[in-house]
Formats: sequence, C-alpha cells, structure tokens
Amino acid sequence: MTQYVTRAGIEADPKLAAFIESEVLGPLGRDVDEFWQGFATLLGEFAPRNAALLEKREELQAKIDAWHTERAGRAIDQGEYQAFLREIGYLVPEPGDFTIGTENVDPEIATMAGPQLVVPILNARFLLNAANARWGSLYDALYGTDVLDAPPARPGGYDEKRGAAVVAEAKRFMDEAVPLADGKSWADLSNVKENGIPLADAAQCVGWNEGSCFFKHNGLHIEVVFDPEHPVGKTDPANIADIILESALTTIADCEDSVAAVDAEDKLLAYTNWLGVIRGDLEESFEKGGKTLTRKLAGDKTFADADGTEHALPGRSLMFVRNVGHLMTNPAMRWDGEEIPEGILDAVVTSVIGAQDVAGLGRYGNSRKGSIYIVKPKMHGPEECAFTNDLFDAVEDLLGLPRHTIKVGVMDEERRTSANLAACIHAVKDRIVFINTGFLDRTGDEIHTSMRAGPMMRKGEMKNSAWLKAYEARNVGIGLAHGLSGRAQIGKGMWAAPDLMGQMMIEKIGHLRAGANTAWVPSPTAATLHAIHYHREDVFEIQKGLPDAADLDELLTIPLAEGVNWSEDEIREELDNNCQGLLGYVVRWIDQGVGCSKVPDINDVGLMEDRATLRISSQHIANWLLHGVISEEQVMDSLRRMAAKVDEQNAGDPFYEPLLQNEDGAAFNAAKDLIFKGVEQPSGYTEPLLHAWRLRKKAG
Repeated sequence: MTQYVTRAGIEADPKLAAFIESEVLGPLGRDVDEFWQGFATLLGEFAPRNAALLEKREELQAKIDAWHTERAGRAIDQGEYQAFLREIGYLVPEPGDFTIGTENVDPEIATMAGPQLVVPILNARFLLNAANARWGSLYDALYGTDVLDAPPARPGGYDEKRGAAVVAEAKRFMDEAVPLADGKSWADLSNVKENGIPLADAAQCVGWNEGSCFFKHNGLHIEVVFDPEHPVGKTDPANIADIILESALTTIADCEDSVAAVDAEDKLLAYTNWLGVIRGDLEESFEKGGKTLTRKLAGDKTFADADGTEHALPGRSLMFVRNVGHLMTNPAMRWDGEEIPEGILDAVVTSVIGAQDVAGLGRYGNSRKGSIYIVKPKMHGPEECAFTNDLFDAVEDLLGLPRHTIKVGVMDEERRTSANLAACIHAVKDRIVFINTGFLDRTGDEIHTSMRAGPMMRKGEMKNSAWLKAYEARNVGIGLAHGLSGRAQIGKGMWAAPDLMGQMMIEKIGHLRAGANTAWVPSPTAATLHAIHYHREDVFEIQKGLPDAADLDELLTIPLAEGVNWSEDEIREELDNNCQGLLGYVVRWIDQGVGCSKVPDINDVGLMEDRATLRISSQHIANWLLHGVISEEQVMDSLRRMAAKVDEQNAGDPFYEPLLQNEDGAAFNAAKDLIFKGVEQPSGYTEPLLHAWRLRKKAG
C-alpha cells in the first residue's frame, strides 16, 4: 500500500513531494507551504469540475446510444441527426468571427514550418535523441534508409558505392534548395576555399564558422560541412563531408499515449526527465559496441555573417510537454480521500518545472519568448477546452506567472471537438499554439460515439471515408479562418512505419499540400528526411489558397458498413488484423511498461505504435461483436492464433513473456477485457483497463 506524506491536506508520495520541494521549488525560491496550500485550493475548485465534465460525457453518450437504438434499421437523416445533437448540447453554436490572440510564441511554432517528433518522456535516451534532432545528417539519413533508388549498403563497413549514391542525391537536393549561379550543379563544385560558392541568390548564405557554411531556404537552415580530412570530405571535389538539415523544429515530450505511467514511481520518472530537459542537464549512459556512451543535450550552432556579427542557432528542438487528458486519476497524490485527476497533477507539475525555463535557470533555455508549451489531448468539445483554459489560469496564478505564459496545443482527436472546433479554439484563443489531427484516436471515438448505429466499415476503408476526409480538411480550414497561420501550428498525424522512408517521402508531402505546417514523424532520421518536404513546398503560401471549411454533413456521416456482405475470409482477416495489433502492443505495455515501440504488424512490418492503436482495434472488434458480425468464440480463436504469432515475433526479446499457454496472465486478460468490455469503456478509452492490469502486474 502506498505511503503518503501530507501537505496542506494533499496526500503525496514522499519521493514525489521531496522532488517538487527540493528540485523544482527550491531553485525557484518559492515558499513550499504556500505552494502546497495553493495547490490544495486549486484542487478544491477544479477536481469537482473535472468530475462533472466526465459525467456529461457519459450523459451525452447515453442519449446518443438511445437515439440510435430507437432508430435501428432506419437510414440516418442528417438534418434530423444534427437537430438532435444540438438539442442535447453535443453541437454548440458557432462563435462567429474571431482571430486568436496568442502572443509570445517562438518562431519554431509561429513562423517556421518543419517536422515534429513525439517521444515517450519515460525513456531518457529517446528523449535526448528527439531533443537533439533539431539537426540531422542528410548523408546518414539517406545512407541507412530505403529512400535511395540504389542497392542497399553492403555489410562489413562503409560501402563506397552506396556512399557515392548518397552524395549524389544530397547534392541534387542542394541544387533544388540552394541553387548555384548560371545553372551550375553542386556536383560540379570544387576548391571552395579558393573559388567560393557561386550562389544564384547570395542572400541564401547566412554565414560561416570554421568548418561549415550555413544557408537558409523556406525558413529552414542547412549546414554544409567542409572537411578535407574527413573520410568522405577528402574524396569530394569540394571537400564536403556532410550536409546537415535543420529538422525537428519541435518535439513533444509525451506523458500520455506513448508511456505506461500508472503510479508515483512512473510519474516521478516523467517529471524528472522533463526537469532534465528544462535544466539542460539530462544525461543517459548506455553500452554500444563494447563501449559506454553518454548522451547529452546538444549545444547551439554558431557562425558569423558577412559583417562578422556572431549568430547562434538553437541546437535542440523547441520542447512541448503533452499532459494527460481529463479522464484518469493517479495514486501519486490523493485529495479529499480520492486520487487526484492526473491531468491536474500534470498541469501543475510540468508547469512549475517549466517555470524554471521562464526564470532563465536552464543551461540552454527552451522558449526564447518566455512561454511554457503544453499539449492537451482528448478534450471533448469547447466546455472541456474552457476548463483547461481556466485551469491554466489558476496554475499561472499559483506560480506567479504572467497570464497566458502557459500555451496550449489542442489535439483534435475526439468527435465532439471536431464538430465544434471553432468553439474549442475560441475557448483557448489567447493561449492556443497548436491544433492537429490523428487517425487512430479520432476513429476510435468515431466508432464509440456511434457504437449502436450499426456495424462499422473495415478499418482500411475508413481511410477513404467521407467523414475522415472532411475531418482533415476542416481542421486546416477552421484553423486558418481563425488566424492560426503565422501564430500557431496546424499539424497532421504520424507516419507510423520507420522502416518505410521511401514511401514516406512519396506520401507525406501531401500533409504540406493540405496546409499543415508541421507533421509527426517516428524518428530523428525521419525528421531529417521529412524536412526535405518543407524545402520543396512553401506551406504558408499554400495556406493562402486553400478553401474555406466545409459544413458538418460529411464530418457527421457515420462510417457504417451499409449494403456489405463480407465473406468469412474477409471477416477473419479483419478480426485477425485487429487482434494481432492489439496483442502485440498490450503485451509490452502490461508486462514491460513500454508505451511506445516498433511493433510488428500482422505482415511483419514494424510500426511505431502507441495507445491509440488499442482504442481503434478494441472498439472495432467490440462494435462487430455488438452487431453480430462476429461471435465471442471467433474472437477467442483469433486471440489464441494471434498470440502464437506475437510470441513468434518477439522470440528474440529476452524480457518477453509469452502469451500462448498463459491465458491467465495479465497481458492476455487485459486484451480480452479491452474487447469484451469495450462497449462500456468511457469514450472507448483503454486507459482504465490498462492501468488496472499494469498495476496488478507491477504488484506481482
């Protein structure tokens, strides 16, 4: 049983309380007793409001369930349906014309366009890799991926033929981004020390340092490294050793879907790592090739311009932190006899850590504008966004921060938020810096909201459905209509396949053409490659020509499988796909506490999966079960067969606990609960069941 210390009526885990008092409040010079008393006052106001919002979710869902049940077998008339949604308060009036008023936003968010990483905050090594992914070697990214139309590198050391193909492709990119005068090519460049670099536009060169020249294109920097002693540079006519791209402009340190944080131990690790990033002293040592390596945060890049003036470019991504949503509580702290809402805990602790950055206490500094950037997920509609706005007001008052120091990113991943997006933005209009879309969670909520309307189409068909296309386009259109361009990010979701970079380079440029000035990628290497897209397209120019947002009709078109008679093979294929993905993720979450990793899919393609994978898969199976498309026996048969496949896929993991012949184990039981209790889960979320089974696993 957890032992607590009491602070102003708050029962807190002793180690977490000591961390907050000594490591966080101490350097800020804050009065400890005053902080805890203020925190308790904040809980007294916001914990009941949080609970009331969750009750409203359930009330609305019950009314929607009843409406569909009463109309079973009848076609849905959009006029009637939308009138009903307005009557129950699911749809709210549009706020009218307005423009967001957010101020003090760093350029990486407001005026620059580039890739964004999301990284599990519990893994310090991954967190450092992501923070340092502001800059990435184009040579390395091309050499180690499938982007090149060339044979893969031969094993046993550096492959010179592969290297030559890399250099040629990188110089073709330079011809596009930084063209030379008179139609010359970077491939023809030589003896730069004597001849210089004859640019078509001399203004693109922003300066030099001892070994590099820095260029700028579409707001992004490119560093060309010259080194005649380097193994690559000494064979290059211009002695170019590498081309380094400004890559992940921003990174989200994630406390939510990509981590398994269920208790005080986990939360303390999350907050400790976030403090390490903010202070600039986060380090991680690990063994590689028989050597101990230590990873640290990168320093800034410096150069002098033509007038000799010194300049510095940030060496690290601008960091957001993603808090959890409104749903879950956590045993790390208790108030009034109950676990406190985890979202309130995150808001207070991640912000007081961020206050060290505002106070200038970090080695490098994160925001140069004095802002703290928090992404807030899984909010349902404008009332919940207004709650977050009020909560952040209260946190600012608690910490003595100027109003709207805490900025918010609103994840458009719940149906009620999508349908009322303008009102959601309006609720946080003076602190919003980010909206984005995401297929998995948004589809999970699409299924759960209309669970009783009928069986849903197959997941693959969802990607071409009317509602999804409307969702993606409306997010951009509404964001632009209310002034986000030049002040905030409009983002798109994750490319989940880190080994399929060639396909990413073909497809993901579509996010820019749709008007997104940032999009999620699964790795630092992917960030460097995706950065090329932002040199090829000027997103801010594209945004000027995009159409206005469409009305609600297509967005609210439920993706029902109407007039479909699936074969037994098609049903089995869909069920197996869902069960395999679900088991492959759950077994790592429950048994190892790994919230995000490269999980092989049913075709053995590695996909970067987080908790949203479970939501869509479990809700889809639950929907088909509810409507008789599949039976419980079919589900169990699929789970057992897919357990064998997942065991085989993880055979090389020394920490893996097999699923097969272990149906009484926590992981297999969690998978079953997610499916068979899926209809009754709040908003179809997986967190309540996952947390319960993970806590049971940790307890032994």
